[in-house]
Amino acid sequence: GGGSIPLEAQRLGLRAIGSDLNPVAVLITKALIELPPQFANRPPVNPDADPMGLAVGKGKRARQIPWRGAAGLAADVRYYGRQMREMAYAKIGHLYPQAQLPDGGAATVIAWLWARTVPCPNPACGVAMPLMTTFQASKKRGNEHWMWPEVDRDAKTVSFTVHNRRPTQNVAAVDRTVTRNGAVCIACQGAVTLEYVRQQARAGSMGEVMTAVVAEGDRKRLFLSPTPEIKKIVSRAAPEWRPQQRMPATAYKVSGRGYGITHWHQLFTERQLAALSTFSDLLSDAKTQMHKDGADGKYISAVSTYLALAIGRVADSSSMFATWQNMGDKVAHVFARQAIPMVWDFAEANPFSSSSQNWMGQIEWVSKVLDYLPNEVNEGLSRQADAATTLHVDNGPVIVTDPPYYDNISYAELSDFFYVWLRPLLRDAYPDLFAGILVPTQEEMIAAPRFDDAEARFESLLRQSLRLIRERCSPEFPSSIFYAYKQHEQERDGVTSTGWETMLTALIDAGFQIVGTWPMRTERSGRSNALAANALASSVILVCRPRPDDAPTASRGDFGSALEREMPPQLDQLTRETHIAPVDLRQAAIGLGMAVYSRYQSVATLAGEPVTVRQALMAINDAVDAYLREQAGELDSESRFCLDWLREYPGGRGDYGTAENLARAYGLSVDHRLEQTHRLLAASQGQVTLYDIDDYDDGRGYPAREPATAWECCLRMAWQMQAGDDRRGVAGCAEVARIAGDRRDSVERLARILYDIYNGRNDSPRAVAFNNVATAWPEITRAAAR
Repeated sequence: GGGSIPLEAQRLGLRAIGSDLNPVAVLITKALIELPPQFANRPPVNPDADPMGLAVGKGKRARQIPWRGAAGLAADVRYYGRQMREMAYAKIGHLYPQAQLPDGGAATVIAWLWARTVPCPNPACGVAMPLMTTFQASKKRGNEHWMWPEVDRDAKTVSFTVHNRRPTQNVAAVDRTVTRNGAVCIACQGAVTLEYVRQQARAGSMGEVMTAVVAEGDRKRLFLSPTPEIKKIVSRAAPEWRPQQRMPATAYKVSGRGYGITHWHQLFTERQLAALSTFSDLLSDAKTQMHKDGADGKYISAVSTYLALAIGRVADSSSMFATWQNMGDKVAHVFARQAIPMVWDFAEANPFSSSSQNWMGQIEWVSKVLDYLPNEVNEGLSRQADAATTLHVDNGPVIVTDPPYYDNISYAELSDFFYVWLRPLLRDAYPDLFAGILVPTQEEMIAAPRFDDAEARFESLLRQSLRLIRERCSPEFPSSIFYAYKQHEQERDGVTSTGWETMLTALIDAGFQIVGTWPMRTERSGRSNALAANALASSVILVCRPRPDDAPTASRGDFGSALEREMPPQLDQLTRETHIAPVDLRQAAIGLGMAVYSRYQSVATLAGEPVTVRQALMAINDAVDAYLREQAGELDSESRFCLDWLREYPGGRGDYGTAENLARAYGLSVDHRLEQTHRLLAASQGQVTLYDIDDYDDGRGYPAREPATAWECCLRMAWQMQAGDDRRGVAGCAEVARIAGDRRDSVERLARILYDIYNGRNDSPRAVAFNNVATAWPEITRAAAR
């Protein structure tokens, strides 16, 4: 993948050897662990650098630091990257003019905003209808701007002007003109289907219209209307070359193919292609200059690798599939997630600005990675290899891996986006790595539609790989497998995902025993599909050892008894000591339960039928359900009533008589205890309705009686965590925790139970709120103590 596992091993002082089938992954890993140690503590070759060391500070604090680690490499990447920028600007700077301001001044453009268009099918209209997901260019408070469409019915076009107030014409009734269900023409209000849009795109009738220009201002972005002069300049772009590789027909994670996009260069505008091809051509000039400055061939290849990776970063942010983030006023890159979804309105970054996604910004990003790499490390090794047939190490290595996630990611096809730019730049330096026209696909271990019987093929290759690891792994140290595949992404019989079932079956068939499960935070919280989409917050590390050849067999009853005996204390440890996020609990529980299942040579029913991994997973889920029910039994009676009522009535609303009968079973009454004393519900007109999260805002005050019920405290905390105000969040939860008294621990348990209920109902907003309460519990308790 991205090389993080071998990099962390190397940072610990171990010798790291990494392999991957994908050449882009291998190249990134080389750049992290293989190249820097080869030139450790070496001064840069550029003429501006002092060979004695790096000068830092000014005046009396000025000092010189000897070149340590990869600092010399970083200095040369910055120097030759800056030279490339100057030469590129001399060649194509005229394509990136400054924006003219209303007062006669000029400002450097950060980005040009565009929307795709197709002709309206209405014969009486025929306007090139813009496909836009928003008309608001900026949501920054105090600097809000909107793009107003102006229809020219004679020319059948739509142009845009930028204003600091919401449009009052043409789009007064809509916030966007395209959704997943279709599009609407802002000229005639006619609706069209997405299939019509695809047909027009495949016929070559999809165009683009500029909607706004974003420029650098004094401590804020400037939003300007496009001018005819800017449009003319853009049309003059003529790239000297472009990658000619076709996109694979089966790349199902690359949405543009349904819109007539068949070649990789079609993901870029002509001006973007001109910039990328110019920087690519200038890499040769940089190599020549490095040679003149005294660098040898090996060092030139190393610096060129990092400059090529910077070009790859430019491609990621300078594409017709990069978007404009109107909350942060910046250009977002293409790969916000591991797919290339269709983008209707896109942003074209200026590589010569000093703001969002510019060339020197990418150079600085790459250089900072080198700056932060450890100074004294063993030389690592990154090789291209098929994991099912080749393992490059002997003598009992400690093996750590992050295997492919079934059919979740089109690794090869998505890597082609970068490969088509990297191949001509680095083919001479890495002839074996870049021998193919595109990234290898036939050997790839993925359950992709391009393979016959894809599921069986994936299972077979995964089993081969794990058996190879089983043969070669260390007898002293465990092997570890990172796995962040979400359990319920693909349900079979309403139970578990094919990905998890396949992984665990292959592990056990290969002769491994799972001896531990470690949840670890590995995903960046700011990623686009973070917790709001209920994604995993942690990777689950399966810790494995070879299963002894004389391992015992067990009956299904033995397995069930062991689960009942061993899982509750381990789940307690995960929730109360590790404070694992509720969103990850069932994932981590898989490892706990499979540690029991995999210690046996086999598990069978009384009739002699084997208990499959899928059946074991069902039993593990049942054990988690039982654990959560047991946790509910420790709550106060009012909270148990609310929990039972919510389970029976998902909306929290039901018949008064039924509620009164349930309340009596807990020694309660609806009117007195639940409504008047604790204010947990409202009773009216023969109906009872539980208060929801939003009913517990600060305006309702705290309960008349203390300690408050766990239910009220939990919902109040959920409101605090979703409010998004600096005065609230953890601090607000701590205020609630104060009045919870001895029931404070019950609040966390209830948050986990409510997360599980709402997650099972696909109610992400509520599930996320309760997940946040449980995840932040250590901070909440510390703040409450203060």
